[in-house]
Amino acid sequence: MSPDLVKPPQSAPLVGPSQADRLALLALERSEANHAAALAGLVSLQRVEAPPSRLTAPLGFPLTVAAWNLERCYAVEASAALLMRERVDVALLSELDNGMARTGQRHTARDLATGLGMAYAFGVEFLELELGSAVELEFCRDETNLHGFHGNAVLSRSLLQAPVMVRLEAHGHWFRPESKARRIGTRCAIVATVMTTEGPVLVASVHLENSAGVDYRHAQMQTLLSAIDGLAGSMPAIVGGDFNTGLSTDGDVEQETLFALAYGRGYERHGGPLDQMTTRQSRVSRTPQRAWKLDWFLTRGLDVSASRIVPAVAPDGEVLSDHDMVLAQITGLRR
Repeated sequence: MSPDLVKPPQSAPLVGPSQADRLALLALERSEANHAAALAGLVSLQRVEAPPSRLTAPLGFPLTVAAWNLERCYAVEASAALLMRERVDVALLSELDNGMARTGQRHTARDLATGLGMAYAFGVEFLELELGSAVELEFCRDETNLHGFHGNAVLSRSLLQAPVMVRLEAHGHWFRPESKARRIGTRCAIVATVMTTEGPVLVASVHLENSAGVDYRHAQMQTLLSAIDGLAGSMPAIVGGDFNTGLSTDGDVEQETLFALAYGRGYERHGGPLDQMTTRQSRVSRTPQRAWKLDWFLTRGLDVSASRIVPAVAPDGEVLSDHDMVLAQITGLRR
């Protein structure tokens, strides 16, 4: 894979471009060349934000890992409470806002980590050039975004070692003339290593493309798994997140060839009961046509005793996301 798809960490907070620069990007002709130049020129899209952490104690087994698409993370405290209730040790999160008017300009990954006492690594999937969809405008109290960042994160109760972002494609799928949203960036994964009492484990939070077909997601997963091999060799690994499976196959996830690809590389699939969907109606997804099974784990070299799906609903009935949380219970490294 191209080395420029792997982005290294930095401890300083990521900062978005000025409003004037964002307006200039918004006015660009929607072309592949313009997107490539814009992406290359945005420093904050070339780094992972990963502040130093004093959480040096290794994680003990059994280990609880969550994969959760938080749909912008409108409810930080309630979402943190659900992660805490489930005693999550590592959280693989996607669709997290940072400096977006629709979520009160909050850095949601940082605020989740602070509330949970966890380390975090955050990377920008997209620089959003607009405030959001028509529905999301209802939640905006400001007329501009502070940063305009939307991305993925890994949270951990132990130190995150060598965090990087892996961009899953080189072109601007969401910068095409026909795209409703106006975004600079690409789908990505945040990858890091956590130390356990039995040895290191690579963890990856991934978000695959929804507005594409089976072959596209297959290629994205191939990029990620090849990057993992290059970064960590045969180290035990867990990849989790929103795979967007079945969206182009009328819900038939078994037509997604990315699973066969992963099996061939020594991974196993986990995602709770096969007939239990992982999406729901929410404050933004108000009229979904149906429920889908989009969220999964792929594990290599790990013993997984169980996986289950936790409703993304707070005790007071507030729906926290249009995706439910998926949990995997890991009992140790496979010998």
